[in-house]
Amino acid sequence: MKPLIRKRRTKTKYKPILKNANTWPVMQMAKKRKEFVQLVVEESYDNLLNLKRGKSLKEELEMTIFREKQRVKTNPWKVDPVDDYSFWEKMSEDLAQVENLKEADKDIALKNIMVKIVERYSNEIAGHFNPSHYNVTRTLVTIGFGRLLNAVRVKGPWSVFSNQLDLDDKIHITGKVDELRKLAKMGTVVMVPTHYSNLDSVLIGWVIQFLGLPPFIYGAGLNLFNLKIFSYFMNSVGAYKVDRRKKNALYLETLKAYSTIAIREGCHSLFFPGGTRSRSGKIEKVLKLGLLGTAIEAQRQVFQSEDSDQNKVFIVPVAINYHFVLEAPSLINDYLKRKGQQRYYEENDEFTTSYKISKFLVKFFTKGSDISVSIGDALDVLGNNVDSKGNSLDKNGQIIDIKDYFKSNGEITENHQREQEYNRILGKKIVEEFHKHSRVFSSHMVAYVGFRMLGRINKHLDLYGLLRLQDDDLIINYDAFKAQFIVILEALKELNAQKQVGMADHLFSLTVDEIIDHGLKNLGMYHAMLPMVKTKKGDIEVQNMNLLYFYHNKLIGYDLEKYF
Repeated sequence: MKPLIRKRRTKTKYKPILKNANTWPVMQMAKKRKEFVQLVVEESYDNLLNLKRGKSLKEELEMTIFREKQRVKTNPWKVDPVDDYSFWEKMSEDLAQVENLKEADKDIALKNIMVKIVERYSNEIAGHFNPSHYNVTRTLVTIGFGRLLNAVRVKGPWSVFSNQLDLDDKIHITGKVDELRKLAKMGTVVMVPTHYSNLDSVLIGWVIQFLGLPPFIYGAGLNLFNLKIFSYFMNSVGAYKVDRRKKNALYLETLKAYSTIAIREGCHSLFFPGGTRSRSGKIEKVLKLGLLGTAIEAQRQVFQSEDSDQNKVFIVPVAINYHFVLEAPSLINDYLKRKGQQRYYEENDEFTTSYKISKFLVKFFTKGSDISVSIGDALDVLGNNVDSKGNSLDKNGQIIDIKDYFKSNGEITENHQREQEYNRILGKKIVEEFHKHSRVFSSHMVAYVGFRMLGRINKHLDLYGLLRLQDDDLIINYDAFKAQFIVILEALKELNAQKQVGMADHLFSLTVDEIIDHGLKNLGMYHAMLPMVKTKKGDIEVQNMNLLYFYHNKLIGYDLEKYF
């Protein structure tokens, strides 16, 4: 393979769309944090009282307290507050005392307990945005990553101080960037990216500041705050915390209220609609619609207010693409275990300590693997496309007023069943955008072709039998591999021409042999054992079927299977 000559790209310098930090919506929220948290408590309280459920309030509180005490005992995290167990013990004692009260006082006492729990949840969820910390973090991420990037290209002990290349030579931002910047000036943006790695949050944070956008609030998994390096970053940018361990109604309603109010008040927001990292490596097809629904609720509330023309909510899907995912071994093992068909050796998660993350970052920015972040077409909360002026468009490209979709008898009204249907439609549209704007890399292609060819050769085996193939069964003739690779490459180029999928530049600029070599070099490049390599004879050898399956899954959903 000819050496890839990386040319410096012509770069666009994005100016901040809001120069004065005091005008940032997240800054306004940070200044009034106490009032904001109190508003979350009040709206959560009202929502819970109006929530239709099969249990009484007392039963709901009993279940919540029981589950929380179990969580503290069986699944504690470092980030949990020191008084976690004592608080829930106190709530349990208070609940037990309710039975001793007069009938007229019981309801008041139960509501007081609920308020205490919701207040605790609200304070836990709420972010701590600090503009000085944000600027420091932004500078450190940009300079630090950029210096590490240069180390491989400028030899010698002083290479980390070189300015030869910048971080944006490594991270390729494509898609509707200008449209995103325009919409962020005229309304509230809710960014919804695909989710493959714990690195995603840091990556998207860098992209936001690089594009000159004001800070977004993050719906970040509380588990990330267990790691010092991520905890500092998340706290600096004002991330709000999402604890996936908590499934009770009180917590979920508090979380939804926080997100709804923040969006309603104009805070640009980001959360991963897949809910968690893709265990299989596939582009998400089934989304967690809870937080997504808060954007719809916020839009309806804005329309009900006097300032309804000042704050339209825009949903912007974002497709993240890597040549590799550091956590892939543990993610795919977890996925296969959950399918319940076969027991697998459970590898340790490769992304569990600050040291390992730091070591990974050094490796990543001193090697040649790239990242792509593709900004998708902006949508309104009903899943309609919007133009650069923020107008909603129907299927025929005609401007429509989505206020009408929230009306009953001429008035904008709250209708949960109606909004749930809108949420379902929006989720489906986001999945379509993920597939359209995902960018195919050489590594995705070699993994897909290799795994599919082995499946065709071993038609008698199911998935789990295929994953257990050994030795000579894992060798693929190079000429046969190349012939099949060309077929898939041409199919993808046709889909690309139809704007059904994105493709990395190297898939157009290199020869087929060079693309294959490039893909093999980058496929899972940081794992202890590469998923697939070339043998001395020049054939293709698979070394890790589980990982090959994980990376192959990236191209599921494009109907390429028919070519095998």
